[in-house]
Amino acid sequence: MRLNHSTTLLKKVLAPVALACLSGFSGLAANAQSNVATEDPATPWNWSDKTVFDAVNQVRAGRDLTPSVWPGEARVAVLLSFDVDNETVMGLRTGEVSIGPLSQGQYGHRVALPRIVKLVDDEAIPSTFFFPAWSLKIAPEQASLINESGHHEIAVHGWIHERNTSLDAATEARLLAQAMDTIEDISGKRPVGYRAPSWNHSPATLSIVREMGFLYESSLMHDDRPYELVQDGEPTNLIELPVDWILDDAPLMNPLGNRYMNPRDIMQVWIDEFDKAWEEGTLFLLTLHPHVSGHRSRIVALEGLIEHIKAKGDVWFATHEEAARYVRAQAKMDQ
Repeated sequence: MRLNHSTTLLKKVLAPVALACLSGFSGLAANAQSNVATEDPATPWNWSDKTVFDAVNQVRAGRDLTPSVWPGEARVAVLLSFDVDNETVMGLRTGEVSIGPLSQGQYGHRVALPRIVKLVDDEAIPSTFFFPAWSLKIAPEQASLINESGHHEIAVHGWIHERNTSLDAATEARLLAQAMDTIEDISGKRPVGYRAPSWNHSPATLSIVREMGFLYESSLMHDDRPYELVQDGEPTNLIELPVDWILDDAPLMNPLGNRYMNPRDIMQVWIDEFDKAWEEGTLFLLTLHPHVSGHRSRIVALEGLIEHIKAKGDVWFATHEEAARYVRAQAKMDQ
């Protein structure tokens, strides 16, 4: 692990506080927390205007960054992403270690990920794979599998799929720095994209992500299109590639949950979302989890979606990094 690099990043994020045991908290991160409501959270109907505006303005959508044309004069950009959580969401992140759930996590990298990678390779679709660092540490061969084609991207999805909203800023920054170093060491490339575990930000997350120099962020839901993030009313030059629970397999493919849907029905929802994105000339971003969609009866939804997208035509398939760099260049944003 690149400890020197991590230490430099942490000092930059958390400076000028002296960090003996990373108990410090930078002015930048402290400013992020200062916008959390200080009035009684049990009676929000009594909050002042300032409290409400401070709450909603912590992180907002800025300008729409949809380019006038996508590469190859495509009508729509299609970004397939896979959150490779495996064992991290099967008890490791909470410390509730149980053999049964952990076996399901191993299925993710033992069976499901190879099935997913074969599909996107056979279809020549560049894709982005977001990893909690521990998911990659447990099975580092996943990086070689993904890197073999030379077309995919590996990005960061936390350290152990921690609940970052429950962490202090120092711990959150330390874990993200560790995750970046670990993923770089295993995959051979430093991640340029960040997706928060559980798709949520703490008051300090955006400040930490900005200070660590990420190209893009992909956790939030302000829009269907790529856009610039705004923090406390100020543009950040950070690109958001938005997600949405409608375009995620996990909530609706859990056979033990009370919202379970047939994968073929979910496929139709994704097809309808894609068709509207195609009509609007914007962005279609899908988030899947190998341990969910990599099962035999579920991967048919992704196969059917890909078949529909290719039949429609005028599509640019890209990794998140490729899309973010193109959007940045078209918008002439400062890095």
